Amino acid sequence: MVRVLRAAAAQMGPTQKADTREHTLARMLDMLEQAAGRGASLVVFPELAFTTFFPRWLLEGDALDHYFERGMPNPAVAKLFDRARALRVGFYVGYAELTPDGRRYNCAILVDRDGEILGRYRKVHLPGSVEPREGARYQQLEKRYFEYGDLGFPAFRAGSAWAHAIMGMMICNDRRWPESWRVLGLQGVELVCIGYNSAAYDPNGGVTEDASLRTFHSTLVTQANAYMNATWAISVAKAGEEDGSGLIGGSCIVDPNGRIVAQAQTLADEVIVADIDLDLCRQGKDKMFNFAAHRRPEQYRVIIERAGVIEPAVLDAD
Repeated sequence: MVRVLRAAAAQMGPTQKADTREHTLARMLDMLEQAAGRGASLVVFPELAFTTFFPRWLLEGDALDHYFERGMPNPAVAKLFDRARALRVGFYVGYAELTPDGRRYNCAILVDRDGEILGRYRKVHLPGSVEPREGARYQQLEKRYFEYGDLGFPAFRAGSAWAHAIMGMMICNDRRWPESWRVLGLQGVELVCIGYNSAAYDPNGGVTEDASLRTFHSTLVTQANAYMNATWAISVAKAGEEDGSGLIGGSCIVDPNGRIVAQAQTLADEVIVADIDLDLCRQGKDKMFNFAAHRRPEQYRVIIERAGVIEPAVLDAD
């Protein structure tokens, strides 16, 4: 049986603080149409796709609350679900979630071609800080506005329209942590969908990182971890200058050998497409990364027993 699906990465250009939801949604609908016109049955949108990257601002009360979705779908985004269903295209999309009991998460969902939510993921590796950095023009306050994800890294089995693919999700900083990938890899993942809003500068202060280096790192972790877990990966940016704060682009589709098969060339709205041959995962999963044959989890205990670094003692200390 041939197990191939055509997927699209829908990189978004910047969304300004003053942009209306209608304007942003119209851009997303246009990219959905483009992807469908090129034969895609899956479209991957970025992290926090419906809004600007609001954790760069210190916000409270209604100024913060209006960035959060209280249900999904909801009337403000229903057009995306309706049009995707009509086109028979599913999608991954990231957004800020406010639960009925008042909890806040950086969230993503995977929606099938019938408009039904196949899976939900909440970001685990939150960057930044709770308190704003004094004197910083832009903040990174995800730890202030979101709780740590509580769903782990679940894999989901898609239906026949997506060739019964085993799929997983990450959000932004998760892609930098090999633990995220390996937990999905141990569930046999074949396609990982990732959305990100990554600063084109060091968001924690300092001058040692620029857009070029951060784009390299974004691509590096996607390629390396796709290879080491023998999975496809679709990693999608919101890019460009948002209210003067730069975001990297570099959206890419990577195969299970770690090769880039498609990559965005701009910092604007851009759709890239590739055919995802799921059987290409078998080479790695059955040979080099046959986990059942080669992993030695009893030797990895420190990974789950310790969060921070404990260095060996200095033997010749004065």
